[in-house]
Amino acid sequence: MRERVAQALTVRLEQLAHIAERSGADAPRVARLLEAASVATMHAVALDLMSAPEARAIWRAAIVEHPVLAQAEPKLREAA
Repeated sequence: MRERVAQALTVRLEQLAHIAERSGADAPRVARLLEAASVATMHAVALDLMSAPEARAIWRAAIVEHPVLAQAEPKLREAA
């Protein structure tokens, strides 16, 4: 299950990067989509569907390839 969640996040971030970079969509619309991906990531971590380090690694890899994603990188807390 964790691998599927990680793969889904990776694919979604790639899709959002393409939308942001190529579609010409207005900035507020893209920002809302990116915020939704950020919130979904935080929920996946909170539900223990993926670890915070896994989520950070996925976001960082996506940001390296697509810097436009950096505006929405989630702030993930470590488990207590």
